[in-house]
Amino acid sequence: MQQTFTKSERLCSKKVLGELFKKGSTTGSNQTVRTFYLFPFRVLYMPHSDPPAPDEPFLPAIVITVPKRIFKRAVDRNLIRRRVREAYRLNKSLLKPNQLSPAYIAFLYTAKQIISFEEIEKGMKLVLKKM
Repeated sequence: MQQTFTKSERLCSKKVLGELFKKGSTTGSNQTVRTFYLFPFRVLYMPHSDPPAPDEPFLPAIVITVPKRIFKRAVDRNLIRRRVREAYRLNKSLLKPNQLSPAYIAFLYTAKQIISFEEIEKGMKLVLKKM
């Protein structure tokens, strides 16, 4: 599998984003969106309703969010976003395509400070294995 991060892997649809975050809130009781915490991320994901074709490798669309409330400077948010994106790109092969594979994933950065790439990558590996 190539280690690329193409446009089709980026979650841009406002409709899907709204659904993911609205249904993924802790007060929402809808089971279509699943959520869990694993340092330094809170992960929201919606599983695929029907399994992808076996001959076509399916990769979920992702979005990475970093809170402006904690990191006031855009350069800090962008640095964290780049590190998370790179950790995902290098380790997305850990996702196994099956009927419960996620179609959309949101990674919410929850740490209160900027952490090293190695720690982010370790957390990303655990997250991808858990899914």
